[in-house]
Amino acid sequence: MTVSRYLLIGSLLSLSGVAMATEEPKYSVLNKSEDFELRRYDAQIVAETYVDGDQKQASNKGFKILADYIFGNNTAPSGQSNKISMTAPVKMQAAAKQSQKIAMTAPVTLQQPQQQADGKWRVRFVMPSQYTMQTLPKPNNPAVKISQVPVQTYGVIKFSGLTGTDKVATKTTELKEWMQKQNLQLVGEPELARYNPPWTLPFMRRNEVMIRYE
Repeated sequence: MTVSRYLLIGSLLSLSGVAMATEEPKYSVLNKSEDFELRRYDAQIVAETYVDGDQKQASNKGFKILADYIFGNNTAPSGQSNKISMTAPVKMQAAAKQSQKIAMTAPVTLQQPQQQADGKWRVRFVMPSQYTMQTLPKPNNPAVKISQVPVQTYGVIKFSGLTGTDKVATKTTELKEWMQKQNLQLVGEPELARYNPPWTLPFMRRNEVMIRYE
């Protein structure tokens, strides 16, 4: 991927006026308390890939694979390749063991790597809402999987700054404690959602840890 394409992604995810037009997943706020929220997300179509390494390595690997897909390494229904608009956030999550077998099938979300012996991560881009499963270009790279995610509810904690493993672990603990006080049944592993490119000043960054619940 060329440098200019990375700069384009950065411009879309920056806090400039252009970023105001960057699409984000639609959700309803069910409850809110300081930095915590309960959200109900609409159904989404996502592009995702599975990569290994530590949090930083996996983030870079997954981002490159998915960015390659949305910038044209795909086949549209017309038979041509199409560019797909970038959305925010990019999400990472530690991949469940039973999910790693389908790796051949995008605020980045991360699941905590210490829960997986082989350190697999799922990196996900949410596709723009204009697409359906029938109209979305198909990835040419078998490492990219397209899937439809149903309506889901999440507990979320918002924070700025860097997203090192210690800070993410602290925010995850705070979120779990808050959700437990709400008598919620947690059913998913923590996800890290990041809305900004890495060169954004730390105090201007928008990050979230998200945990799904029933």
